[in-house]
Amino acid sequence: MSFPAAYDDIRRAGMPKMIQEAVNLYGTLETPGPAKNPVIMNMAKSLGIPEYTSDAIAWCGLLMGHLARLAGKDLSMFPKPRDMLWALNWSKFGNPVPTPMLGDVIVFKRNGGGHVALYVGEDTDAFHILGGNQSDQINIIRNQKSKAVAFRRPAYNIQPASVQRIMRAKSVTIFNDKG
Repeated sequence: MSFPAAYDDIRRAGMPKMIQEAVNLYGTLETPGPAKNPVIMNMAKSLGIPEYTSDAIAWCGLLMGHLARLAGKDLSMFPKPRDMLWALNWSKFGNPVPTPMLGDVIVFKRNGGGHVALYVGEDTDAFHILGGNQSDQINIIRNQKSKAVAFRRPAYNIQPASVQRIMRAKSVTIFNDKG
């Protein structure tokens, strides 16, 4: 999968580290059937989550943990590493903010649970988010603003100047409730 040209701006220097790391993994795809994608499985291994045994298990929270660890972010709000697998637990990460901006973590409520991803923009109806387990891969989608339950800004020593609101065209698919 090629990176969408409409989001090339997030590939330039000066982006939040979690965004940079997610862009590096863009297009990573869950392996269908009993096989497992070693990239996804290594995320669980590096985070010390032996309970994560298959990429068929929801992995949006796993990706966030992996990105946060690579970016040197504090993960102590998760008493046990496996706690970061549950998307709704990400409402404890970083610092709450009233309005999301580039690189912020957005937590969504959906039927049967939640979803977590990084803000890369918005339009009038939806947030544009970069995350994992979005149609079984790491990609950028739109998710309805009404489903957002928390906006969390990673702690920065020096906040990148790129951390700002970004208005975008309605150019990608809306996320569905299947997670």
